Amino acid sequence: MLKFRGASNLTIDSKGRMVLPARYRDRLAEICGGQLVVTIDTDQPCLLIYPLNEWEIVEEKINALPGFNKAVRRIQRKLIGYATDVEVDGNGRIMLSQPLRDYAHLEKKVVLIGQGNKFELWDQQRWEQLCQEDDDDEEIPPALMELSL
Repeated sequence: MLKFRGASNLTIDSKGRMVLPARYRDRLAEICGGQLVVTIDTDQPCLLIYPLNEWEIVEEKINALPGFNKAVRRIQRKLIGYATDVEVDGNGRIMLSQPLRDYAHLEKKVVLIGQGNKFELWDQQRWEQLCQEDDDDEEIPPALMELSL
């Protein structure tokens, strides 16, 4: 089963290219031929990076939602509207479009976070701020309370 884990500090060059960590490249080549889809997170200023086969499952679920609901339409517009096909090049790089970089406020230093079937890509400073925030005001779901680590 596909699992992406860990955090990697990376750099985006002046052309919007980012080199993926070597530890992920072989798996991505194997499972999706290096074909990825990058879109936005609708709740956080970060990007979501999916192997193409995983994105197709998500996209199918999004498109199956009832389009008469305004919140559903907003999410469909954003997630699918920003979805961009990218390919890992021979140097292990992907190109991030300017609209995607602008949405997530990505500058030069970024953090790639493995999230199991996908990645999140954060501006390094925003990621560090998020990690420092106090979570005391958030309600913990019952299922999480039962989790034993």
